[in-house]
Amino acid sequence: MSERMPVLYNKKPCYDIVFTQSFRALWEELDALGCQEKRLCIVTDSKVDELYGEELLGLLEGKCRKAVKHVFPCGEENKTLDTVKDIYKFLIAEGFDRKDMLLALGGGVTGDITGYAAATFLRGIDYVQIPTTLLAQADSSIGGKTGVDFDGYKNMVGAFKMPRLVYMNLEVLRTLEERQYFAGFAEVMKHGLIKDAVFYEWLIENMYEICERDLDVLQEMMMRSCTVKRLVVEKDPTEQGDRALLNFGHTIGHAIEKAKGFELYHGECVALGAVAAAYISWKRELLTMEEYYEVRDMFVPFYLPISVDNIDPQEILRLTKSDKKMESGNIKFVLLKKIGKAVLDRTVTDEEILAAIEEIYFSEEDAHA
Repeated sequence: MSERMPVLYNKKPCYDIVFTQSFRALWEELDALGCQEKRLCIVTDSKVDELYGEELLGLLEGKCRKAVKHVFPCGEENKTLDTVKDIYKFLIAEGFDRKDMLLALGGGVTGDITGYAAATFLRGIDYVQIPTTLLAQADSSIGGKTGVDFDGYKNMVGAFKMPRLVYMNLEVLRTLEERQYFAGFAEVMKHGLIKDAVFYEWLIENMYEICERDLDVLQEMMMRSCTVKRLVVEKDPTEQGDRALLNFGHTIGHAIEKAKGFELYHGECVALGAVAAAYISWKRELLTMEEYYEVRDMFVPFYLPISVDNIDPQEILRLTKSDKKMESGNIKFVLLKKIGKAVLDRTVTDEEILAAIEEIYFSEEDAHA
């Protein structure tokens, strides 16, 4: 059964998130956006294209003015301006104009690249998010943040561009490899930790069904997770205040992601960063010791890491300084005041960050011990 959630922008309806368990209703949704007279371009990566590219193209052909597909190589290393340039060239060759639309079919990389291309091609054309990973459904497809990495720095170039629709087919989560699925779960857990303690408890109570990918449970999970994200982005659409709370776990997480050459998935790094942030929260006596260890250990049943090896803690600290969340030389760090309530803090010291990195660092000495 389909459900929908409207998202506001400046207190006015902007787009809907549709939760469903197939692609069958996609054209009906696009039809409602006036796509009969539009050229539509599916932008997807090589891996997702093999799974769903032709199926979606078949749903569109003959219903709109023109339906085409642009495929780029999969992988975070392709989240660059060069990939965006290739999209521009393809759209120009296919005769796209400002009345046409892009469809981002894939994970967070695809959504961010396509959104940025839409924000900048001809000074802006419409796009739709069709997220196919848990991470993209829980986080990156909602809220209009788009962008690409630059010289290895995450999302350093970007723009805010709201989609016309977010279409979530929960059934696609069953095709995800296990590691990628659980990496996406880190963003779901994050939403409970920063804003909704009841949802956090619900995740723990439904651990078995989530791990088994029960579709009805996944639909409820995504509705509740996206409610947290929706409320935050509606209140602060361009990250001037509360939206920065969504960066819980990301400051140290992004640094680890870069230091490890993106061999760890984004969600795995967020889990590590969340443990580190919870550690600082405990040391500041915002969380009790029991709460810290619960937060840390609750990532384990969902196959997420709580320690990392082969890193240089000093390098991770240095990389946090190049994070885009820096403000006047200080990091806007997100801490937990309690489970279900996050706070922004600009006073976290290098010593506190380094201690938190050491807490999650599994060194050679630890291995020998």
